[in-house]
Amino acid sequence: MTTVIVTRKNGKVCIAADSLAKYGSTMESATLIANSDKLVQVGDAWLAPTGPASAQLLLHSYFADEKRARDFSSTHGIFETFVDMQGILKDDYFLNPKEDERDPFDSLQMEILIASPAGIFGVYPLRSIQEYTRYYAFGSGAEYALGAMHNAYEACPDASSVAQAGLAAAESLDDSTGLPFTLEEITLDQA
Repeated sequence: MTTVIVTRKNGKVCIAADSLAKYGSTMESATLIANSDKLVQVGDAWLAPTGPASAQLLLHSYFADEKRARDFSSTHGIFETFVDMQGILKDDYFLNPKEDERDPFDSLQMEILIASPAGIFGVYPLRSIQEYTRYYAFGSGAEYALGAMHNAYEACPDASSVAQAGLAAAESLDDSTGLPFTLEEITLDQA
């Protein structure tokens, strides 16, 4: 399980993640797992997936091919990027795209937060794309993180402080969120 966060404030965006992995009831902390970082850099954007533990490896592998679509500048660009990705995930990575037979589309089987110079975004399993104005969180500790960020947003001086407040709450209250945290901060493009 995991908690990932994106925040936006005062011309900066921040993306953050905890580092704990769980295999059943076994906690796999960063002291045991060398590749515990859940953030994936793609050009000038950062992605933070939730879902299967292989999500980071999949994203690293997929975006290693420079010819693949990678537009993280708008909801439309992100949508097109993940539509292109879906077919390759099924064919080359053996993704099982069905969560529920009633789903209208194949599932990505993960949620992904994105921080880019264009803003902060969320990708949902059926490829709905949201652009967030302040903050958002996915994962097992998301409810705690969202509450803490809502409470701290006005008092925090910057995006990084808001993200730290969210992760601290999730780490304190969710048994699937653990230290250390990884944070990356990006300057927003001027509109």
